[in-house]
Amino acid sequence: MKNEYTKIFVWAAVVGGLFFFLWKKGYLLRIRDYVLETREELRKCSWPTIEELKGSTLVVMLTIALIGGFTVSVDWVLNLVMKWVNS
Repeated sequence: MKNEYTKIFVWAAVVGGLFFFLWKKGYLLRIRDYVLETREELRKCSWPTIEELKGSTLVVMLTIALIGGFTVSVDWVLNLVMKWVNS
């Protein structure tokens, strides 16, 4: 039981020391400003509707299928060519 309290105290001291270091160097303010500015920029974004999202997802899925099919086809043809050359 005493060992667990020691671990908790050590971790609290480490976290407290880290917090103090970040606060003293001004990193906490910079992190806060970064988060606030990011939230502000995200509010300016135009988000797609559900229908636009479905359409974009379909386009991506079809593109992946076409590129995958092309890659498999080229691999198959090159494999046949290499077998023909080596025989």
